[in-house]
Amino acid sequence: MRISAKADYAVRAAAELAAASPAGRPVKGEQLAAAQGIPHRFLENILSDLRNAGLLQTRRGAEGGYALTRTPSEISVAEVLRAVEGPLAAVQGSRPEGLVYPGAAARLPEVWVALRANLRAVLERVSLADLAAGALPESVARLTTTADAWEPH
Repeated sequence: MRISAKADYAVRAAAELAAASPAGRPVKGEQLAAAQGIPHRFLENILSDLRNAGLLQTRRGAEGGYALTRTPSEISVAEVLRAVEGPLAAVQGSRPEGLVYPGAAARLPEVWVALRANLRAVLERVSLADLAAGALPESVARLTTTADAWEPH
């Protein structure tokens, strides 16, 4: 799976927002960009996508900025990724459950569905609150301790 810069920036900014404003007070886009080293103009487009998806709200003015629409514990990394990139596992723009392949590749849609299920098993379980607190759910943390987890394949 390839994580785009847009997806990476979106999750980083959302986690920063969760950490910077646990009380839900707005945080300026410039602050979020500076905290994570994200180009401000690019981040503004990403924050707009998150707002359009209903994950963020904005307030104008001197005390304005961005705030999460729900508590950080209620927003998963998967939701943030879907807001900026669409479905977690699409094959050539199609959902895997709708694919049909002939011959030797007939079972391949099941592989894509299994892949999606595994992505969900991680990304749905990690919340913005987890990231902001620097703690991962045990089931996710355990996956990082396998012998080849950190090996580039």
